[in-house]
Amino acid sequence: MPGQPTRDRITRDDIEAKLRELEGDAREQVESARSTAVTVGVVALVLLLVLAYLLGTRKGRKRSTVVEIRRV
Repeated sequence: MPGQPTRDRITRDDIEAKLRELEGDAREQVESARSTAVTVGVVALVLLLVLAYLLGTRKGRKRSTVVEIRRV
């Protein structure tokens, strides 16, 4: 009958095998998340550097002095 549990005993080896299986799945998910986090971090760093550069050049143009020399 499909609804009744079987009378097989669960051994220590069964538990260890299941834990190793779960650990393997967890490691795969961590590696996937880590690679995604590194990619996002690198993209954010590049965007931050570009933004700092653009704001710096704008501020430099805004405050630069123009010296005009005339010969008479």
